[in-house]
Amino acid sequence: MTFSALVLDQTEDGVVATVQRLDDERLPDGDVTVKVEHSSLNYKDAMILKSIGRLVREYPHVPGVDLAGAVETSASDRFAPGDRVVLTGFRVGETWWGGFATRACLKADWLVRLPDSLSTRDAMAVGTAGFTAMLAIDALERHGLAPGAGPVVVTGAAGGLGSFAVHLLARRGHEAVASTRRAATHDYLTALGASSVVDAGELAEPTARPLLSERWAGCVDAVGGSTLAHVLAELRYGAALAACGNTAGNDITMNVLPLILRGVDVLGIESVMCPIDVRERVWAAVADTVERGALADMTTDASLADLPGLADEMLAGRVRGRVVVQTG
Repeated sequence: MTFSALVLDQTEDGVVATVQRLDDERLPDGDVTVKVEHSSLNYKDAMILKSIGRLVREYPHVPGVDLAGAVETSASDRFAPGDRVVLTGFRVGETWWGGFATRACLKADWLVRLPDSLSTRDAMAVGTAGFTAMLAIDALERHGLAPGAGPVVVTGAAGGLGSFAVHLLARRGHEAVASTRRAATHDYLTALGASSVVDAGELAEPTARPLLSERWAGCVDAVGGSTLAHVLAELRYGAALAACGNTAGNDITMNVLPLILRGVDVLGIESVMCPIDVRERVWAAVADTVERGALADMTTDASLADLPGLADEMLAGRVRGRVVVQTG
């Protein structure tokens, strides 16, 4: 049997991506084979497609950190043929062949049974970005954030993670405030549920003062850098910031006073190696929260052949929301 895949090959001129037909024997050794119906393009995928960050060390390679589909064969008692499953993380698409293909061979411990109310396309409209956004909101709510507590700011709101954070916060009764540099996305963010939109340049401005006026009841931060430091200085007493992105860089110059004078917390959000029991709870929360019309509004469709060009657009910050990949 054969399958189609977007394959990365190392050449003298760099990494080249082409759609190829491969024999099933090329698949890695896993205990569950999945017919992949949909995948998605994430920022990490874009980096991998453009050979940025040395995330992939062995070629040829099939990228794609997300996938959803139906089980074809299983050596695990957790899954049977026909079960619909979703996978995000576990370094699939980096160290293991991933979802930019019509078939994948995976480990059962990486898979989550898809909630009945979500199609495989819905799952990939959510993908790593929406899953991480829900993880961040779950962490904030477990910290004590409740509806009516006050405005919750989402940085990088027009991106995939930020779009979902805005929508999921609003659907769970929170006052979501979107922060973006892209004026053209204001109506889009308002339609997703944002109560207001603020200029990201305002929050990215470094502040010489260790504490600013208390403004935010919480934050989902997909940006990092000076934005994270600025928002910390504006968090209300006892509030928390969920850090889940670094598009502005890895380095932070910040003051410790918000932590020790206002008792604020920074909650690190890690979605790649997140345990299965947490994944199942968070996917159930996504299924219960997300509005299907919003999924359509924040997604665009692409084929495997479209992905190299879309990677350039994503890295340049010109992709709004989510890209769903029809693998077949």
